[in-house]
Amino acid sequence: MNPEPSAIHVADPTAVPPTGMRALGALDRDAALAELFAGHYTPMLRLAVLLGADDAEDVVAEAFWQLYRRWNKLRDADAALAYLRGVVVNLIRMRVRHLQVARKHTGSVDDDAVSAESEALLRDDQREVVAALKRLPARQREALVLRYWLGLRESEIATAMGISCGAVKSHTARGMAALTRAMEGRS
Repeated sequence: MNPEPSAIHVADPTAVPPTGMRALGALDRDAALAELFAGHYTPMLRLAVLLGADDAEDVVAEAFWQLYRRWNKLRDADAALAYLRGVVVNLIRMRVRHLQVARKHTGSVDDDAVSAESEALLRDDQREVVAALKRLPARQREALVLRYWLGLRESEIATAMGISCGAVKSHTARGMAALTRAMEGRS
């Protein structure tokens, strides 16, 4: 029987590895990460696209790499998915900031350019909503995507974004109001 991705178990870190083999913890880590990758790669890719990444596959690959490198520092294996979400959100923030600085110094760049992977992941009826989401401030967009697309609770969103639950409520409410105005204005 295969465990669910949320039921990943990590071996006792004090166990002595058998001679001539990789450490048991490394084997468990690899198996747990393989399960996590199989079950959550596509949702993480969609999350990256919805948060505005133009290189979503690179962002998600980097997030899994960072999780792999820091696996032994997790408080428990169940925290891996939350950590992965937080890394995706933070990587996108860093890339957006970098692009903003680069654009200030190099002049204007076409903001309407859409990557092929973004187009492939979104149906036609979602494109208008995504376009409206992209016009929101980053924190509001992140809060809305994490809440309504991933269905996370406020505490999980706060952890992923690195803010308080009250700030999550504020960003979500303001984002929904702005998104509602934008969608009403299109008809």
